[in-house]
Amino acid sequence: MSAVIGQDGGHGHAAGHGHDEHHDHDHHGAPHGWRRWVFATNHKDIGTMYLLFSFTMFMVGGVLALMIRAELFHPGLQFVNPQLFNQLTTMHGLIMVFGAIMPAFVGFANWMVPLQIGAPDMAFARMNNLSFWLLIPAALMIVGSFFMPGGAPAAGWTLYAPLTLQMGPSMDAGIFALHILGASSIMGSINIIVTILNMRAPGMTLMKMPLFCWTWLITAYLLIAVMPVLAGAITMTLTDRHFGTSFFNPAGGGDPVMYQHIFWFFGHPEVYIMILPAFGIISAIIPAFARKRLFGYTSMVYATASIAILSFIVWAHHMFTTGMPVTGQLFFMYATMLIAVPTGVKVFNWIATMWRGSMTFETPMLWAVGFIFVFTMGGFTGLILAMAPIDIQVQDTYYVVAHFHYVLVAGSLFAMFGGVYYWGPKWTGVMYNETRGKIHFWASLVFFNVTFFPMHFLGLAGMPRRYADYPMQFTDFNMVASIGAFGFGLSQVYFFFFVVLPMMRGKGEPAPQQPWEGAEGLEWEIPSPAPFHTFEVPPKLNAAGTKVLGYGLPAHDAPAAA
Repeated sequence: MSAVIGQDGGHGHAAGHGHDEHHDHDHHGAPHGWRRWVFATNHKDIGTMYLLFSFTMFMVGGVLALMIRAELFHPGLQFVNPQLFNQLTTMHGLIMVFGAIMPAFVGFANWMVPLQIGAPDMAFARMNNLSFWLLIPAALMIVGSFFMPGGAPAAGWTLYAPLTLQMGPSMDAGIFALHILGASSIMGSINIIVTILNMRAPGMTLMKMPLFCWTWLITAYLLIAVMPVLAGAITMTLTDRHFGTSFFNPAGGGDPVMYQHIFWFFGHPEVYIMILPAFGIISAIIPAFARKRLFGYTSMVYATASIAILSFIVWAHHMFTTGMPVTGQLFFMYATMLIAVPTGVKVFNWIATMWRGSMTFETPMLWAVGFIFVFTMGGFTGLILAMAPIDIQVQDTYYVVAHFHYVLVAGSLFAMFGGVYYWGPKWTGVMYNETRGKIHFWASLVFFNVTFFPMHFLGLAGMPRRYADYPMQFTDFNMVASIGAFGFGLSQVYFFFFVVLPMMRGKGEPAPQQPWEGAEGLEWEIPSPAPFHTFEVPPKLNAAGTKVLGYGLPAHDAPAAA
């Protein structure tokens, strides 16, 4: 084997990918039919299934959001009663967070982490399969809870006691589904950590890894740390409901505020779990289209780690109105403002990367620049909410809704769209239609702002969130927001039918191996579409860790190895 590792040239290059026809069909070709997907252990197939699942859930959550906005188009009760309205707000939040955003980022990790570090696959291929298939029963249970006696949970996505102690049987289904989703997340995280730490190509040190791998490595540790906390909180809710405990029931000596502390100790790191992989995607796109190396790579790694560590000490900024002592308010206020520092480092580095670069604005770059602009606005409103005296005024109003949608929709979602346009040609082997991509971007950006910008004013004027009705003076901004929401939803339908489906069907120009002139990294060293098996033999890297110097020949192709 060692005799041929150093061999280079055409044959070695192809064979290293398992392209040899005979070898492909005999042993390692993609299985066909339903078995390929049900029993999938290939990281690319599992990544594809995660992305399709998350888009499906995104659409389901989006329909619930549009029902909310339809009800709020005008004062009075039009379509749904207040109980159903609360079910819609609760399920919209749960489905978007646990069904759409998190699985989508795991899908990106499955696809890209092995390609970026030169690994043949994820470390635990069968566990990878299990962690995907756990999502399906959980999703069916969550969506099916609408059809249970009493309807879906209506306690808000945060599932605060004492409301959760009064809900019908759907609450138990929701708790069970969240346990399953948490187990899936933990298994996926273990897989990602082991893959990154143990399976990098020789010569790829941690500090040469693409930033997307770094952000996911840190995110995976966060997930392992906080998913059990959520599990504990909802298990205590379950025992309060059925087994006579009184963790959160004041009648038995419990404390509903304790639930909020436990939940937000999970919930705040969770917010960063949903944004750190987005930072990684943006850190891949911007250098490619600025045609420069990322400015301040090391500081980006440290900033990501700092955000992750600080996320554990800011949870109670969600609870300024629960009667905590002033000392506690001050601590959480200052700690929250401190998180702005590493986040600011990231934004500064992205802008410095673009500074004097020879930039072009293909669709992925538009999403990245749109991300920086809108995410920064969301960051500023977050800084405002960090001030306890202001937060007490606007707590639980539409100002908060505007803030977290600017961070999560314009943050996580915009970065994901950028990632699909950036890596999509490598996944599917065809280029997307640039005009359609730009239509999708501009429609999404405009309608997003039309939807959520007016909510800042509604919140400052005192309109509470999660209310099905409101007085006349809030009508105009609500009508604008509802129109924007329907426009935003239709933009995503357009994206699926006119961008994603043609790429999945292979309709479009064939994608070159390297579709983006300035992109660096191992994923651009393999053909488009990415072959079913890649890096069967570890690639040899150049000093920067971005280019392949040579692929060894696999033992079964090389007579010398025998």
